[in-house]
Amino acid sequence: MLALPTDPTRRQWRLAALLCSALLLALLTGRSGIPEGPHLKEIQARDFLSVHTRNTPTTYYEGRQGPTGFEYELIRRFADHLGVSLTLDADHRIQGVLDAVRKEGDLGAAALPLDPTLDGLIFSRPIMLLQPLLVYRRGLPPPETIAELEGLEIGTLRGSGTDQVLRKLQEEHPGLTWKESSQLEVAELLGQVTRGTLDAAVIFEHQFRLNRLFFPEVEDGFPLGTPLSLAWAFPAGRGLGLIDAANRFLDKLRRDGELDALVARYFGHDDYLEYVGARTFIAHARKRLLRYTELFREAARNTGFDWKLLAAIGYQESHWEPRATSPTGVRGLMMLTNATASDVGVDNRLDPAQSIHGGARYLRSIEERLPESITGDDRLFMAMAAYNVGLGHLYDARKIAEQRGDDPDLWRDVRKALPLLQEREWHSQTRHGYARGGEPVIYVRNIRRYYEILAYLDRSQEQFHELNARQPDEDESALFEQIPPIL
Repeated sequence: MLALPTDPTRRQWRLAALLCSALLLALLTGRSGIPEGPHLKEIQARDFLSVHTRNTPTTYYEGRQGPTGFEYELIRRFADHLGVSLTLDADHRIQGVLDAVRKEGDLGAAALPLDPTLDGLIFSRPIMLLQPLLVYRRGLPPPETIAELEGLEIGTLRGSGTDQVLRKLQEEHPGLTWKESSQLEVAELLGQVTRGTLDAAVIFEHQFRLNRLFFPEVEDGFPLGTPLSLAWAFPAGRGLGLIDAANRFLDKLRRDGELDALVARYFGHDDYLEYVGARTFIAHARKRLLRYTELFREAARNTGFDWKLLAAIGYQESHWEPRATSPTGVRGLMMLTNATASDVGVDNRLDPAQSIHGGARYLRSIEERLPESITGDDRLFMAMAAYNVGLGHLYDARKIAEQRGDDPDLWRDVRKALPLLQEREWHSQTRHGYARGGEPVIYVRNIRRYYEILAYLDRSQEQFHELNARQPDEDESALFEQIPPIL
């Protein structure tokens, strides 16, 4: 490992490196006298951009409607900007991305920290800030200072940038130790904190925001060090044309506000379902959902829905309690009214199989009755809202949306109109009158988040009962290299 200079020489060295990087980026913006080289022309000739990435929730993964992820969204737009197709290799860890870019790839987009000292690579302009964050297992005394981290089993990912932050902190706190792994990803690291293999971990804040609901036994502690910068990595020595094009593309996204919007969309929504709700959800999944999983799968096969979506609706309705009963007489795991149960052929609402199959058929019948102009996820979300508030009230909300100049076929506009059904000024103009219109908005929002948790766990092939019950595995220690204290 390269020995880095110590302060103050190290600070001067880092400053010089950053200044050199800034100078390079400034030259790229100006273009004057900069040789473009063969790289961009090669990409345009072959008509595709080859990108190396990682299969993680913050970078790239296969979602319900195909490939998704923050960096995937960016590189897909960049490929469109260049007028070429996109090929992805996501079978990498961090070091694998860097090695592949040096040897064969066009660029690496994998939550990489901008590091101008790496040989054989050139980085783009910063895309977003990466704030290192200390997280720890719930139940431990909450650490509040770096000194309180001494003695804890702390893990981080090698090459992610958090390891270098810890090395810098170790210079001022020689007793600080941690473990590094190049074989894990953030979710696996948080899983080890949950299971007790680690007491704490250092990851980036945006990674925790995206993963926190899947690991409710992990608490956020406090930020460490100064933020780093996420950037794309390009191979050195092949010209600057592609890097120039990427910088100009990113600058335009930032000027147009699209980059901030993407950051907010992927990393800005973790407040409405807090730890308590997520912990309860996973606990119930471990104890209850396994009894009904096959019934949800069978109902999904019969109706064409994702079984995880039906399970999420069942949880929102009854917490998977087959004998649940509301004050208004709605009963069963999927909380059907007498009239609805009769319509979908259910004669015993307290029978879990009948309730699940009946609820799935009812949701499908609602979805089929919606106007054809409503498509995609908008159609699904409106069907879910109508499951809660009734189809008549949903149509009233669509009418209000149209009166307000919004699009009645878009869920984002209808969800703004639904709460207005509680206001006389608006519901007096509708066919079906007053409704507690705020409830279906929360209803759909919660189901979407429950679905995200189930989908995440399903992608990871983790069983719900293992998440909190699994005992520490001694073999996991082999994945780490212990960083000793400074003597």
